[in-house]
Amino acid sequence: MGIGIAYVDGPRLARSMYAAADWVQAGRDEINRLNVFPVPDGDTGTNFSLTLRAVADALQALGDAPLGETAQTAARAAVLGARGNSGMMLAHFLLGFAESIGTRAVADPPTIAQAIRRGADALYASLDEPREGTILTVARDAADAAERAAAETGDFAAFMRRMLAEGEAALARTPSLLAVLREAGVVDAGGKGFVRMLEGVVRLIRGDPILPAAPTTGHPVEASAAAEFAVAAERDYQFCTECLIRGEQLPTSNEVRLALHQFGGSVVVAQVGDILKLHVHTDTPEAVFALAERWGSVTFRKADDMRAQHRALAHGARRPVAIVVDSSADLADGILDRHRIAMVPLQVTFGDTTYQDRLGLKPDEFYRLLRASRQLPTTSQPTPGDFVRAFRSATAEADEVVAVLLSSGLSGTFQAGQAAIRAANLDTVRLVDSRSASLGVGMLALRAAELAESGWDAKAIVTELERIRARSGLFLTVDTYENLLRSGRVSKGKAWLAGMLDVKPILSLDRDGRIIPVDRVRGRESLVTRVLQLVDRALTPRPKALRFGIAHAEAPEVAERIRTALVAAYRPRDCFVALATGVLGTHAGAGAWAVFYQIEDASEG
Repeated sequence: MGIGIAYVDGPRLARSMYAAADWVQAGRDEINRLNVFPVPDGDTGTNFSLTLRAVADALQALGDAPLGETAQTAARAAVLGARGNSGMMLAHFLLGFAESIGTRAVADPPTIAQAIRRGADALYASLDEPREGTILTVARDAADAAERAAAETGDFAAFMRRMLAEGEAALARTPSLLAVLREAGVVDAGGKGFVRMLEGVVRLIRGDPILPAAPTTGHPVEASAAAEFAVAAERDYQFCTECLIRGEQLPTSNEVRLALHQFGGSVVVAQVGDILKLHVHTDTPEAVFALAERWGSVTFRKADDMRAQHRALAHGARRPVAIVVDSSADLADGILDRHRIAMVPLQVTFGDTTYQDRLGLKPDEFYRLLRASRQLPTTSQPTPGDFVRAFRSATAEADEVVAVLLSSGLSGTFQAGQAAIRAANLDTVRLVDSRSASLGVGMLALRAAELAESGWDAKAIVTELERIRARSGLFLTVDTYENLLRSGRVSKGKAWLAGMLDVKPILSLDRDGRIIPVDRVRGRESLVTRVLQLVDRALTPRPKALRFGIAHAEAPEVAERIRTALVAAYRPRDCFVALATGVLGTHAGAGAWAVFYQIEDASEG
């Protein structure tokens, strides 16, 4: 009998990773329900799946390449996209695998077995206190099986079947090795993710379909092991904290691990080239971020409240609809967190340095740089890849997603979201063009979150937002014409004349979300009075359910004056005041301010 598959090259490895990512994704919820170790936060399946998906996306972007380059790309993508403990561990396994492969163009079974062994060893070496009965045990036993299979067969189909069988046997033994698993009556969630990864490759070789998991009947989340053990997790640290650092002279992984132990536990660190990714459970995430900034440029940070996750598990973690916004929304972080609204950052560039809006560059930091910079900054929309990652993260915890985005008449952000949906076949994601900016986006997204929390489905939410959008609006003014002049909104002569006569424009947006002139007023004092008159005209007759937003580019006194007047006159549901994010500040300039109104009266008929 001839050998079926005698070697692995770059394209074959890439196809294997695609199949592994799809099969883990199909079993994500099952893995989540097993998750009781190291903390029962019910997200191991989600984290493992999203990390693998980041690998698959990177390999698709790479295209056909030699084996060594494919393996290196997979490892780098895993570090960049690693989520949670399980994602960090997978990254270490792939780093060891890629290191062993080196620059080879192809590999036979013994070479791949050696790389799998290196991956398992790297996984063990990454942890200060390795625990048997986890993904470590499953990876080591799978590596043992790979070495035995490589000595007996040259066919990768047989090789992978042997490795999968031993991995399944090792997974079945995990409860006997770890008391918390035995008490919960489950196998290890991380080990299950590793086995499903192997199983996805075997299914690819056999030609078996890789389909989404069938919906589970009953109440799977309430009955999950993670939910049952949530109370015990209150003894653990509060925040699952992750940070991505870039730098030319990064500390070693061991140095980082030692430094992080002062802040908490579950420390995992991965490093590749000029990139360092860290994970730690801690009660003081800001202290971790401050330390990370001493090592290099922090390009990603997050601190998930695990206790909130535990409470969500106890009441059913999966949501019908999740809401996503871009960073122009100008809603306070506390509001975003309270309503679990995910945010995709735009980018702001000063000279040669590009920042992630609101994540890497807070609004107050933006204005400090703006005052010090000789050149005006520029902005750019999120990439489709940024949206794919955000949408996939949202779909991991909700059945449908509604994304409320910056006006398509002002930015390419909405179009990037559309491209992401097409490229990744995200048919459960619905986009809403806010046809607005700043708090016009934010208040619309907040209403979407409230409707989702009330049980509305995505289609109904989108329909309602479109109705509200048609009855809402804004008035914007700028203190200097320099930024508008650069964008081509006014001619040079008109800008000069307006500045000489102290004429201030009042702008709004048309039905397509594009800037239009409304009025012009001489002097700042007359400007506030005129804008309030225009608001009053727009709100006649008086609506019953109304929200206001006031965004300003370092004009807090004016913002407070307007807020006081609006609250006294209209008694709105909310009147938000926000220091405008760098996106609005870049284009409107320091001293600009805007009033947003959102009418939420119930639909008639």
